[in-house]
Amino acid sequence: MARVVAVASETPTARRIVLDVAGWPGNEAGQHLDLRLTAEDGYQATRSYSIASHGASSRVELAVDRVDDGEVSPFLVDDVMVGDELEVHGPLGGWFVWRPPTEPEPRPVQLIAGGSGVVPLVAMVRAHAEAGDPTPFRLLYAVRTPEDVFFRPELRAALDADAPFALTTVYSRRTPPGDDTAPGRLTRDRLGAAIVPAAAHPRIYVCGSTPFVEQVITWLGELGYDTRGVRAERFGGSA
Repeated sequence: MARVVAVASETPTARRIVLDVAGWPGNEAGQHLDLRLTAEDGYQATRSYSIASHGASSRVELAVDRVDDGEVSPFLVDDVMVGDELEVHGPLGGWFVWRPPTEPEPRPVQLIAGGSGVVPLVAMVRAHAEAGDPTPFRLLYAVRTPEDVFFRPELRAALDADAPFALTTVYSRRTPPGDDTAPGRLTRDRLGAAIVPAAAHPRIYVCGSTPFVEQVITWLGELGYDTRGVRAERFGGSA
C-alpha cells in the first residue's frame, strides 16, 4: 500500500503525485509500476504508470495525465488527496532503463518524448545529472503548447547541472513568447535536425503514445539509424 504524501498541478490536464511506499525497494530510472483502484462494489481497475523518480528512497513520484473517459486517471488527477492510500505493484521493467555506463567511451544518449511520455525520461535525466555522468544526453520533447510541458523545473535544473545535457522542445500548436520558430508537428526532417547523428551510434529511448512511437521509429530507420536497438515504451487506450 502507498500513501499519498503530496499532490500538485503539473499541466492543465495533469497532476504530480508523490507516494510513500513502505518496503519499496527503490527503482531504476525508466521503470514503471502498476496502480490498482477498487470500487465500493468490488470492481477493480489496474493501470501502469511511469515513475519520474529513481533511487533507493521510499518516495515514488508520478505524473498522471487525465484521459477524460478513463477509469483511473480522472480519479488520480481530480480526486485523490494527501493521506489517501493506493495499491501499487512494482517496480517493473528492466529493458527501458538507464544506468550510468561502465565503458570508457560511452555512446551518447538520445531521448525522444511525446507529451506525458517524458515522465520516465525525466527520471533518466535526473539520474544522469545527479550522477554527474559525462555521457552526452539529449532530449527531444514534442508537446502541444508551453503549458503542456511536464517537469519544467527539473529539466531546467538539468540544463544547469555539470552533466552534459541538451533539450529541444517542439511545439505543435503554440510556441512560448519570444520564440520565433513556427509551431508545427514533429516531422522527419525536424527529428533528424534535433537528435544525435546516426554516425555517433546513440542509445535511443522513445516514449509516448503508440502512434507517436511507431512514427518516430519509422523515421529513425529512414534517417539511417539502427532501430533494432531502440528502447521504446508505448501507451494508449483507457487510463
